[in-house]
Amino acid sequence: MPVAVDVQNVSMRFNMSQEKVESLKEYFIKLVRRQLLFEEFVALRDVTFQVEKGDVFGIVGLNGSGKSTLLKIISGILKPTVGRASVVGSIAPLIELGAGFDMELTARENIFLNGSVLGFSKRFLEERFDGIIDFAETYEFLDVPMKNYSSGMVARVGFAVATMTTPDILILDEILSVGDFRFQEKCERRIAEMMSQGTTVLIVSHAIAQIKRICNRALLLEHGRMKMIGDAAEVCAVYSDSADGA
Repeated sequence: MPVAVDVQNVSMRFNMSQEKVESLKEYFIKLVRRQLLFEEFVALRDVTFQVEKGDVFGIVGLNGSGKSTLLKIISGILKPTVGRASVVGSIAPLIELGAGFDMELTARENIFLNGSVLGFSKRFLEERFDGIIDFAETYEFLDVPMKNYSSGMVARVGFAVATMTTPDILILDEILSVGDFRFQEKCERRIAEMMSQGTTVLIVSHAIAQIKRICNRALLLEHGRMKMIGDAAEVCAVYSDSADGA
């Protein structure tokens, strides 16, 4: 099968300030005087893997293992310190809950705002508007500011907008773990439909049962390093054992 995602020798380092700075002015003064102390934090170390077109690929690991950082690099949000990550085709990333939304605006306004950011025309969004709302099930709250939405309702709207077309690659970071179980099942059915049309899915989730259920392959990260990659059920079993012993 053709490769949809190609990650080669990716490492990511961040410089973390070791001291508390009270203001932006103080920060820049210390920076100019070279008085700021930084500690290097390595989020990812030499990560290499490929995801084939049509795969549903899970990424698992304990908090701080580098999962979200890896998705952001694949999505193009972050540039790795070392290595490269390339993708083939269009990407619909759902990396952070509410990303791309203005929480002061209503769901109706945000659908058009987020859709335009993704490159869709107003006419295109109008044609698919009812389908988006049908999927999100937010008719009663359509004209309510999204700051009043629960996290599950925000996830519904975000997922509905991201999947109103069939992207080549769909990236999900803990989004499916927010809504209720019935809506999670609905999302999984949508993912299955997209898979049948050739969409590649990358998903980060702490819900191991969900990873085992919908993914065919998975990657286990531990302290930013690859510990295991392969069959999703086998990777999840190793992760469960290591998590229990942590």
